[in-house]
Amino acid sequence: MRWIAGAFVEQATRRSRLPLDYSVASLRVVDFMVDGLRGDGGGDGDPQAVARGLFGLGAYVGEVLVRRAGARWIDFDAEQRAYFGHPVGVRMPDGRVWSPLGKVANRFEAGSEESLQTFYLTLPGRGRKAA
Repeated sequence: MRWIAGAFVEQATRRSRLPLDYSVASLRVVDFMVDGLRGDGGGDGDPQAVARGLFGLGAYVGEVLVRRAGARWIDFDAEQRAYFGHPVGVRMPDGRVWSPLGKVANRFEAGSEESLQTFYLTLPGRGRKAA
């Protein structure tokens, strides 16, 4: 997932100077990017383009959790895959499991009520980790 997040950042910043630096503050940019996908269909109405964008954003959010909150990427077991609807997620230092891909999908569906930056700031189980 780290590689996917890196490729996403490279592609997203190729044409613009988006501050995708894996900081907590950059999650506000991710909120705006998801809103952009919501507003214009992200890719001329191409659902696959939207899905790819959301997946890349989810990988990025997960990598922020890894780099800033001490999380680590994990493969979900069958029960977790069924619950979260995704094959991978992160485990926090306190053992809690989260789905960054699911959080991004929730933001897409619900809008500003599901802020990714607020999710991070209120996330239980965060550890302190240097970049």
